[in-house]
Amino acid sequence: MPVIVIRKNIIFQPDSSRVIARFLYNNEERSLDLIKRILGMPEKEQRETLFQVLRDYSKRHRSISRVFENNYNRLLPLFPKINLDPSTLSTAQKVLIGAYFTMEYSIEAAAFFNPSIMEDPDQSGLSAKEKRVIISFRATGEGHISSIVFRSGIIDKDNHILIEPPGRMLESPEHVTNHTYDKASFFKKLGEMQTTDSPAYTIMMDKLPDTFTYEQLIKYSEEAKKILINNTMALVVLNEILWLASSHYEMDFSVDTSISERVIFPIADTEMKGIEDARFVRFTDDNGEVTYYSTYTAYDGITILPKLLLTQDFYHFKVMPIHGEVAQNKGMALFPRKIKGKYAMLCRLDGVNNYISFSDNITVWRKSTLLQKPKYPWEFVQMGNCGSPIETEEGWLVITHGVGPVREYSLGVSLLDLENPEKEIGRLETPILVPNESEREGYVPNVVYSCGAMICNDSLIIPYAMSDHASTYATINVTELLAALKKTAPLV
Repeated sequence: MPVIVIRKNIIFQPDSSRVIARFLYNNEERSLDLIKRILGMPEKEQRETLFQVLRDYSKRHRSISRVFENNYNRLLPLFPKINLDPSTLSTAQKVLIGAYFTMEYSIEAAAFFNPSIMEDPDQSGLSAKEKRVIISFRATGEGHISSIVFRSGIIDKDNHILIEPPGRMLESPEHVTNHTYDKASFFKKLGEMQTTDSPAYTIMMDKLPDTFTYEQLIKYSEEAKKILINNTMALVVLNEILWLASSHYEMDFSVDTSISERVIFPIADTEMKGIEDARFVRFTDDNGEVTYYSTYTAYDGITILPKLLLTQDFYHFKVMPIHGEVAQNKGMALFPRKIKGKYAMLCRLDGVNNYISFSDNITVWRKSTLLQKPKYPWEFVQMGNCGSPIETEEGWLVITHGVGPVREYSLGVSLLDLENPEKEIGRLETPILVPNESEREGYVPNVVYSCGAMICNDSLIIPYAMSDHASTYATINVTELLAALKKTAPLV
């Protein structure tokens, strides 16, 4: 008898009115001409133009003048080219220049999809059987650039999610590049990406100390450029070194923002075309410390780079690339605790099968073991995970996706052995979710997809995307689901 899946009637729709203020830059020549035109206006016209902009946008963004000033500061390296002394400019002129180099970007205009759900760090003030949760989404706007956004809500005793109204003043984080790099591990990752016989590699290895900062890397790379100025291929390698370094960063959000106002928008060069499919998990270390981790895929238009995002409070985030032979594809999902002293990760190396990997270091993954192959017709094309495994007394619940005829994506469930998750002990023969008539139309038809589920009130809560456009969620009784999975266990 198939398990009963209850689809809920809440729909998370993309909202084009949710905008952030981004830096707008065309090229050096156009930017210099624009700055000269702005400063060429009569002082009275400058003031009137600025006041009009502030009237129009101060209610759409928190501290919009600070955003304008920050964008102005990004232009400072251009000023010597037109003999412009920044100290001669008034604050109003700086803000006005910044306004001309700012654009609004509608982060959700195209899609609001691929959600994951996790327990909120704050569980105060709730009734029995209530759980405060955070749901992450992949939001996509103009140019198909993806970012990570959040919603907060409370699951009640009947497993209805009561979503808090989202805030209107969206905010990007302050970018902090204070990461310290270990030279050995940094250049080992670089060696996985490209050959190490370039003179750029040798020069930087010689110049950099055993540990170095981003600022030191920039300094020595500028020196290396002067040496390598006529070696085009070496300059490409040098850019790749900077590209990799920029993928490490930290960011902070203002404490006066609600979680629905915090937007993790692409910052590093590795992410310039988007941040895809964050799989969040509440991870408990052996000492009891809780950290929220998320694997995601950074895309620069050519190369994908698996990355790890971590936070403990959803205000301060740290980002690091994931290293190793296993970190070569999309869809890595971390287990919520260590197993036999090691971190464990689901992954998909070949785009078809599911693998499992173990590591002593959460950012370095070297070896993997084949875990699952397509078995049933609805997953013949490929399999993948839909988020981190969920621990139960009977084993690890894994939500999977399978692709079948007409590239139809469906969700299935497997059960892994609790102490030896390399062993599959159950897999449902039929999917738990198949796109229905109201879900199959969208940007990518015939797709249901999730990036992470959780258990609450003996129910599996599965948020999922509908055809890469909008999202909803469904629930399944865990006791019934485990009973069904145990019936599929292979005979010993």
